[in-house]
Amino acid sequence: MTSRPLAVIVLAAGKGTRMKSATHKVLHPIAGKPMLLHLLDRAAALRPVRTIVVVGAGREQVEAAVQPLGVIVVHQAEQLGTGHAVLQAAGALDDFAGDVLILYGDVPLVSAETMQRMVARLHESDAPAAVVLGFRPDDAGAYGRVMADSRGRIKKMVEFKDASAEERSVSLCNSGLTAITTNDLFTLLRRVGNDNAAGEYYLPDIVMLAAADGHHSAVIETAAEEVAGVNSREELAALESGWQHTRRRQAMADGVSLVAPETVWFSHDTVIGRDVVIEPNVIFGPDVSIADGVTIHAFSHLEGARVEEGASVGPYARLRPGAVMERGSRVGNFVEMKKAVLGPGAKANHLSYLGDAEIGAGANIGAGTITCNYDGFFKYKTVIGAGAFVGSNSALVAPVSIGDGAIVGAGSTITADVPADALALVRPLQTSKVGWANRFRGLMRARKEAK
Repeated sequence: MTSRPLAVIVLAAGKGTRMKSATHKVLHPIAGKPMLLHLLDRAAALRPVRTIVVVGAGREQVEAAVQPLGVIVVHQAEQLGTGHAVLQAAGALDDFAGDVLILYGDVPLVSAETMQRMVARLHESDAPAAVVLGFRPDDAGAYGRVMADSRGRIKKMVEFKDASAEERSVSLCNSGLTAITTNDLFTLLRRVGNDNAAGEYYLPDIVMLAAADGHHSAVIETAAEEVAGVNSREELAALESGWQHTRRRQAMADGVSLVAPETVWFSHDTVIGRDVVIEPNVIFGPDVSIADGVTIHAFSHLEGARVEEGASVGPYARLRPGAVMERGSRVGNFVEMKKAVLGPGAKANHLSYLGDAEIGAGANIGAGTITCNYDGFFKYKTVIGAGAFVGSNSALVAPVSIGDGAIVGAGSTITADVPADALALVRPLQTSKVGWANRFRGLMRARKEAK
């Protein structure tokens, strides 16, 4: 996506003390995925030849999270500011010549398009030394300020702690995200000092150092929401809310009907087809795929599940990992599925648990049916054939197979295979004692009156 090789540096060394958590700040999830991994996914769209994550406190957690991605991890032993953090990546880029994009692990929702705009601006005809991503929040607060001309050429950048009252009145703020060439980056960083109110080495100081050398830098702008950072649980919740709002709008634009949009919760990887109806208070955990024409009724929870065309889920249903509902199948209220396949047109309408099961096309699972799949040590499978009918309140003790077209009488406990088209009854013979109930009530009333 760029004409020159690109490296990405992600700063993730901060302690995140305001989160008050044993989990590293950048590993707290948004839509079920650690915020750092959101950012790395977006950066990967630019096809960088090298990605470096700078870690500090809690480094073991971060290293474990990014290890499968093949990124380079470097350690910032002391947190001495953003400039000092970036400098820790110098060794990992000794043999690299190209562009560098500097990102922040706790600013996770920057789009790949915005990242690409930053790199592209670096190579426009005026050739800025660095490109800074700016934004205009409703409350500029303690953000660093950017003073720029109408073409976006930076006149001055200053941290809030060091800014004058006049500079603090400027609305354009610095997100900290920066694009620059490797040669300029480390040459300038090694000249950055810490003579400031915080006694830290600031990354933005490279802009003014370049200016002192007669080389201007540029700012491009994006929406404040895109560069919102996370330093507290409240800010994390705000980003989650914003992400969900955007995802709901996208779902509706793609042809999904959300009856009460604000009550539906998506995961980062939820896949939904067209003409799907989602009623209120539905939650999608990770790894859920919903085909066209599905209805998901209120108060259902889905995770690790696949729901095929025309199926119906809920209300109050739970689909756990490994649940597959094939075309036109149905689960109703208070039905739970786990590692189970419900065949085309099959249904379990009420109060059932289907675990480690394979249920054939058109089968009917009566209310209160349970596949008893666990003996305290191992899991076992239940197979229910096509067109089978399982009566209410039945317990199927796995491993067991119910043949095609077989009928299991209500209240049965099935411990052996049932042949196709057979009737299985496991209950005592019913007897009726004529007049017994009337005699019983008379006896009880007499006893009560005698007291």
